[in-house]
Amino acid sequence: MTRHTLNWMALVGAFALAAPALSQAAEPAMAKDGMLVDHHGMTLYTYDKDGDGKSNCNDKCAENWPPLMADSAAKDDGDWSVVTRDDGKKQWAYETKPVYTFKGDKKAGDKMGDGKMDVWHMIPTDADAD
Repeated sequence: MTRHTLNWMALVGAFALAAPALSQAAEPAMAKDGMLVDHHGMTLYTYDKDGDGKSNCNDKCAENWPPLMADSAAKDDGDWSVVTRDDGKKQWAYETKPVYTFKGDKKAGDKMGDGKMDVWHMIPTDADAD
């Protein structure tokens, strides 16, 4: 093999090893317009009936309030933690509170779920990160 081929193979190999770490580096959400949103710009909410680190929104509730799901390799990082749902799947939590989107929000920036039934609340931020 030529030196160029070996260098290229080393670069590809290094990227393959680094890729899983790079995918974990991104937080599950971002600040925008004074609130947390997912990577599609959809408003994120917490539910008063959840316990710290425990989701109580399952079945029909989770159809209307889809959990912000985490993949099986996701790890706690700063204010973000991973909780296990009743069905065994992983969900992101912010400051120990499981996080959801709302089915009634149709486009990025909608916050139709804020204050719903006096138990659903958008997650405010102090400053925008974008």
